[in-house]
Amino acid sequence: MTLETLDAMVPEQNVPILERQRGGGRPLDHNGAAMIHFENVSKTFKRQCVLDGIELQIGLGERVALIGSNGAGKTTLIRCLLGEYVHEGEVRIEGQSPRAERTAVLAKVGFVPQLPPPLKMPVGQLIEFSAALCGCDTGRIAALAERLGLDVGRVRQQPFVKLSGGQKQKILIAIALGRDAKLLIMDEPAANLDPEARKIFFELLAERQATSTMLISSHRLNEVASLVNRVIELDLGKVVLDDRVADDVSLAGRLACRIGVKRREPAFEKALGAWSFVASADGLEWHGEVAGPDRLRFLGMTSRYVGLIQDLQLSEARGQLQEVA
Repeated sequence: MTLETLDAMVPEQNVPILERQRGGGRPLDHNGAAMIHFENVSKTFKRQCVLDGIELQIGLGERVALIGSNGAGKTTLIRCLLGEYVHEGEVRIEGQSPRAERTAVLAKVGFVPQLPPPLKMPVGQLIEFSAALCGCDTGRIAALAERLGLDVGRVRQQPFVKLSGGQKQKILIAIALGRDAKLLIMDEPAANLDPEARKIFFELLAERQATSTMLISSHRLNEVASLVNRVIELDLGKVVLDDRVADDVSLAGRLACRIGVKRREPAFEKALGAWSFVASADGLEWHGEVAGPDRLRFLGMTSRYVGLIQDLQLSEARGQLQEVA
């Protein structure tokens, strides 16, 4: 990992009105200028075309899901956006080239990689180094990690590489959000987070949604669908889908949930325990909270126990129960 990549990694509720043109993928911010601009971008590795004439514009305030199967070109597109690859065509972030003006561009970027770098430095030193690179406060990064449920004091002296997957992810998210980044690039950012940490993560994103553009890469749309307001799908290096999606789920919203079961089942109790649900004395009724963007993930988990569940109810902020099963 280069120093510049590490620099990128540590990199009002009225969302700007966006305009979309089908086929060109050109949503604009309210000033008519794109935050991110790809013009005829192509990249070839050993005669294999990985990106093929990408044309995209992404506006300020957009939350974009970048989806596609392995080999579709998602990672290559992100690395071109971070200035790591030479390529054909033009990439601009707020009019600047990530390749030619990398220091200035990366100062605006917070990056969460899918695979944590194998850094041997202690966690405390990594936080200090990252804060120095982006000119932010170490306390701010540590506070964000604490909000995500990481006891920074306990792991401060441990090598980063020795942390668990979830602990690493919390540190990387805290580093990315600890700077005043206008662009957040996240590759499967919540994959290793427990449900409670995911709730906090969504709340942190909600705090930034009016002032930041978010590009979230994933293999599966259902993992990120409720986080975004636009979906871009790549296949064989080409944009095959570019469309708006419903944007009616609050990133910071939470749903109260009550579940009644016919009998006690250890596997189901363990699954609900992972979501911090609490059981009644007889173990036949469970109560807890689910983050709004996590509702599909949660219902997917409960669907495995459909024969056990007697009823399931979710209540939104206005307090009206929605019977699901």
